[in-house]
Amino acid sequence: MIMGFLIFPRGMDKIELDEEIQIIIEQIDIPQTEQFDRPPPPARPSVPVESESEDIADDVTLDEFNLDEFDAWDAPPPPPEGPRVKFIPYDDPPQPLSPIKPKYPEIAQEAGIEGTVIVQVFVDKRGRVKDTVILKGIPNTGLDEAATEAIRKVRFRPAKQRERAVGVWISIPVNFRLKS
Repeated sequence: MIMGFLIFPRGMDKIELDEEIQIIIEQIDIPQTEQFDRPPPPARPSVPVESESEDIADDVTLDEFNLDEFDAWDAPPPPPEGPRVKFIPYDDPPQPLSPIKPKYPEIAQEAGIEGTVIVQVFVDKRGRVKDTVILKGIPNTGLDEAATEAIRKVRFRPAKQRERAVGVWISIPVNFRLKS
């Protein structure tokens, strides 16, 4: 086998090289950029400046105030209760079986009031609306009440969790737009 390599060497093929392409690189001298130092900001005045107003009393002390006659304030009222929402996981959200069509209140129409009311709704496992809470509303226009009433009239396909119907809380935006 060694004899075979000696008799038929592979390196006998002649390789011809193409002409070399010469690349010329031109060198340009770039002048060094000058750095300018900014002057330091002016120093702040160390001498206090006297006020022109003479109404300020310099000799007021806490001894002049009688804190014994101070009536204690009552504690502030508790914050308003928000929705008592318990998160219930679900695979498929509840779907309305018919479109939600709120009745536009006449007062809001005449006043030209438009907007979106976001209602949080508890849909039980039978697809009925059991509880509603206004998350974002337009108060004193009748739009909140119209949105709640329209959602309460709609039946839903209940939410599904592992192919079982479950009751869940969902947020539903109700848009009120005037026709141009």
